[in-house]
Amino acid sequence: MIRIKAPAKINLSLAILGKQAHFHDVEMVMTTIDLADYVTVSMLPLKDGIVVKSECLGIPLGKSNLVYQAAELFMKHFNIKSGLCIEIEKHIPIAGGLAGGSSDAAATFKGLRQLFEINCTDEELCKLGEQIGSDIPFCIIGGTALATGRGEIITPIKSPPKCWTIIINPRISASTREIYAGFQLEYAEEINTNAMLKAIEKGDFDEICSLLANNLEPVTTKIFPAINEIKKQLYINGANGVRMSGSGPTVFALVYTEKKAHHLYQQMKKIFPGYSVHMARTLG
Repeated sequence: MIRIKAPAKINLSLAILGKQAHFHDVEMVMTTIDLADYVTVSMLPLKDGIVVKSECLGIPLGKSNLVYQAAELFMKHFNIKSGLCIEIEKHIPIAGGLAGGSSDAAATFKGLRQLFEINCTDEELCKLGEQIGSDIPFCIIGGTALATGRGEIITPIKSPPKCWTIIINPRISASTREIYAGFQLEYAEEINTNAMLKAIEKGDFDEICSLLANNLEPVTTKIFPAINEIKKQLYINGANGVRMSGSGPTVFALVYTEKKAHHLYQQMKKIFPGYSVHMARTLG
């Protein structure tokens, strides 16, 4: 039995450069945070096949789950004949723009590599992962990285200064496909990814906060106006930088000190009692 941590990610910037036949060209600067799921993998008799379990009622447990797909692909690729039990302990909001499902799949790949003592690199796992999800390669590599192409080309970069983040999800799920379908390049804000990379290289926390950007935020906000109120309250209560992560609707705030983060966390719990509110460190 192997238990693997599956950290969430936030997008410090998300720029859409154009659209190909079946995907969008993107430039994303992403970093991991210590809000995480946990994935446990263990062997079963071959006749039992792949069994996915979770106490979280909001996720599918069959073939539509990325964890199931990751396990099926791994077993086929390495020609492993065994049944599997995969248990998912969920903490990351579902369909919230934090790559929870992709991180669970990445943890499944890593757990199975360890369980069956397979000698393969992270890069080989990334090649498998990109077949089922463009965020999976980043989740395998982790840390802080520039993701390009459709998100599967990962270039690790220096991590930003260690800080705290407040994560707020209004307990609604966004369809990534629907959000991308609603994006119109001609109306999009121009995002300076290079400026973000330079700010990270300098370790300039204030500049990083000022450069937070996401081309998908206006699209998601039209569907979920609550995003604007969340952002407003985070700023009013002292957040240094605020942005939606991924295709949303989760909003994150960056805060430099633990004391300020605790204050902001407590305030957000009071203001949004029905929402999912978390406080986490950036991992980088």
